[in-house]
Amino acid sequence: MTLDGFVPPLIVGGVAAVLLAQVDWAIVCLLIALTGFLEWRMGRPLTYRNGPVRLWSGTVNSDQNSQQIADPYTLTHLEHGAAFYGLTRLALRSASAGTCGIVAVAIEAAWESYENTNTVVERYRANTVSLGYYGDSIINSVADIVACIIGFALAWRLPRSATLAWVIAFEVILALWIRDNLALNVLMLVYPLNAIRRWQMGL
Repeated sequence: MTLDGFVPPLIVGGVAAVLLAQVDWAIVCLLIALTGFLEWRMGRPLTYRNGPVRLWSGTVNSDQNSQQIADPYTLTHLEHGAAFYGLTRLALRSASAGTCGIVAVAIEAAWESYENTNTVVERYRANTVSLGYYGDSIINSVADIVACIIGFALAWRLPRSATLAWVIAFEVILALWIRDNLALNVLMLVYPLNAIRRWQMGL
């Protein structure tokens, strides 16, 4: 079986569906481990290949972006958590916060596995500012899922207005800092616009 296209996220989604009856941290750990295993089978490195492991890499145009534990794009995964909290609470009104959390982790894990397929990596390289993107390291991908969990927890515990405020703040900060953010990332992946790409490249 070739681990490309929609196959990895379908595997994660299928396992999540089977496990949803048992909502606890063991399921979260299993989904994270499954995602890491699928990425390892797709050839993604465990850690940064060209040097030591670092907690933070702040230069998005370096070969350490998406390879070290965290980077500016980690903020977008905190936003994922907030968005998934809102979506799961709307879609699963009678479900507990724990069940919604498992669904959110499953969505994030499925996205991480899909994002690291050759199909999506090549689309990023062709249509976005991420010309040097070759996929995430497994440690970076795991940290992204953890960031999503933190974002979910913040949205669960904070007032709606506070969550909206920090999400907007992250979007503005990232746009000014790296000329990219969650909204632009999604837009350029789904419907790339040359004008935005040129701006992101500083042309």
